[in-house]
Amino acid sequence: MAKRDYYEVLGVAKNASEDALKKAFRRLAMKYHPDRNPGDKEAEDRFKEAREAYDVLSDPRKRAAYDQFGHAGVDAGARGGAGAGGAGGASFSDIFEDIFGDIFGGAAGRGGSGAFRGSDLQYNLELSLEEAVFGTDVKIRVPTLVVCESCGGSGAAPGTSPETCETCGGVGRVRMQQGFFSVQQTCPHCRGTGKIIPKPCPTCRGQGRVEERRTLTVTVPPGVDSGDRIRLSGEGEAGVHGGPAGDLYVQIHVKPHKIFTRKGNDLYCEVPISFATAALGGELEIPTLKGRVALKIPAETQTGRVFRLRGKGVRSVHGGGEGDMLCSIQVETPVNLTKEQKDLLQQLEASMQAGGKKHSPQQEGWLDGVKHFFEDLKFWRKT
Repeated sequence: MAKRDYYEVLGVAKNASEDALKKAFRRLAMKYHPDRNPGDKEAEDRFKEAREAYDVLSDPRKRAAYDQFGHAGVDAGARGGAGAGGAGGASFSDIFEDIFGDIFGGAAGRGGSGAFRGSDLQYNLELSLEEAVFGTDVKIRVPTLVVCESCGGSGAAPGTSPETCETCGGVGRVRMQQGFFSVQQTCPHCRGTGKIIPKPCPTCRGQGRVEERRTLTVTVPPGVDSGDRIRLSGEGEAGVHGGPAGDLYVQIHVKPHKIFTRKGNDLYCEVPISFATAALGGELEIPTLKGRVALKIPAETQTGRVFRLRGKGVRSVHGGGEGDMLCSIQVETPVNLTKEQKDLLQQLEASMQAGGKKHSPQQEGWLDGVKHFFEDLKFWRKT
């Protein structure tokens, strides 16, 4: 009897993707598998046909040969071990694992090596603003798990080696059949490693790893800020039974500065000035992270006025231009005045009131607002 075209068997186009092939076979397997159709010879034949088609088309080399030569290019090995078990040597649970294993993680950990990647670690690193802006090298001590030198990470005492677990045959998993489906669980004897250690290493007690504090040098690049992380590949916990080590993530925290506050690439600072400088103007020497600069204060400067110093901020580690520094003026009220100084201020106040000019624009505007407020309040009370 002539074989049908494999693409026709699965009901897919010739350019079907791997996912499309898998979905098509999944549908046919659920429908025709002999375990779901006991005694139905036609269903068994349809399943074998679909299995054969999927085995060929899911293999890139077999698929290329089939596309070029048809059945003649793959007949020698298309069926492989088919015939055993009456359905291509596969139970319904095998089909379920092959097709749905990627969804439930069934393929993870196969091979019984027991090797697992080590855990990632996090270290909180506090930096001064200057260290964060200009970069630095910092030595840190990190508690972690390292490979046991006595056993080389095997967990077995020197001169011995782990043995294959007899319960799971070294797979690390055991299977429990439930109707059409099988449920796989971690082997309770070897705990998923596939190995048993008859004589544990006395140093690590069979764990293959020991606790140790390691000293590492962290190179902090210029421009980092709170919330940034530096990844040190392979500096986390050692892997289990030869698995790769995890990573160390250094979490940056910038300590508060006495003068500057950083927001993005800009720096902010408050600049206190005297009453006389605010009224008459003057020039101040302002500190920046790159040195001192002169800041001219114009006459009649009010509290809260902000002056921008271009390019005196920070260049972020994430790129972009250099930020600015913004200086907020804070006019200080004189304290600890002598009687003579108080008399002079009273004379100044009397002089300004007698002059007829407006010397306090913000105060006068505020008083006008208060006046209108009370007038409006009287109106609403009457209504």
